[in-house]
Amino acid sequence: MYPELYGTNKVLMFNGALGTMCKRRVFNLGNALPDQQARWPGAALKWPESDRHMLSRLDPEQLPAHVAVIMDGNGRWARQRGFVDRIRGHEAGIEAVRETTRTSAELGLQVLTLYAFSKENWSRPGKEVQALMTLLAHFLVAERDELMGNNIRLRMIGRHDDLPDKARDKLLESMELTSGNSGMVLNLALSYGSRDEITRVARDIARMTQEGQIDLSEISSETIDGLLDTAGLPDPDLLIRTSGEMRISNFLLWQIAYAEIHVTPVLWPDFRRTRFLEALVEYQARDRRFGRI
Repeated sequence: MYPELYGTNKVLMFNGALGTMCKRRVFNLGNALPDQQARWPGAALKWPESDRHMLSRLDPEQLPAHVAVIMDGNGRWARQRGFVDRIRGHEAGIEAVRETTRTSAELGLQVLTLYAFSKENWSRPGKEVQALMTLLAHFLVAERDELMGNNIRLRMIGRHDDLPDKARDKLLESMELTSGNSGMVLNLALSYGSRDEITRVARDIARMTQEGQIDLSEISSETIDGLLDTAGLPDPDLLIRTSGEMRISNFLLWQIAYAEIHVTPVLWPDFRRTRFLEALVEYQARDRRFGRI
């Protein structure tokens, strides 16, 4: 029922069309056409004028297929506002999740991956972890109408068995509910660590080799792609990190080999559509060579 989660013998799901990296044309931001906004979905008409104006600086044909986000700064946001409890920052961050997800779907992105809870986060104080898991369970239920209304399919990467029963049950229910949606994939990284993911892949390959399912000579980067938690999804084109920290934090280490990186000092609860559009504008100004001249 949940092929992304169950079974040790994963089927190679690498999609060549999505996974093939190609050099994107750089859009000339200085020559944006006045009628550029007309090329975007009607949903953008509901945006504030300042955000609609940002669309004139974007080429809809050159958007990243997959955006990954390290959502950082919730605790600092709470502390700066005098809150004793860090969970207030995580609660405030829900609106940033909602607006970023909705905007991504409205723009027509294929995948949005959010680093929601790392394996290292389990070492935080028990009270905070419990509050985060309660908040996660609430979010997974409260956002179902939003997911269905925007034709979004929910997936996850990481170890779902690590989650408390309530959070895991709500996650699986929401994944099942949205499994028929054909729009953007919202990919939540939960109890996720990239080194752990790669270690699990290495074990899978070793077992498959021992059992004669695959020969050593057949192991390739595509083999690894198909066994990662992100199997079947394109690699991220753009990685966004909020709060100004210059770290990858054990996030999608294999998958972001050629991702463009955008770091903003904005704390995650303050990250809104305008900031997201700014990251996309900067992305389209990059010259992506993938090691070529």
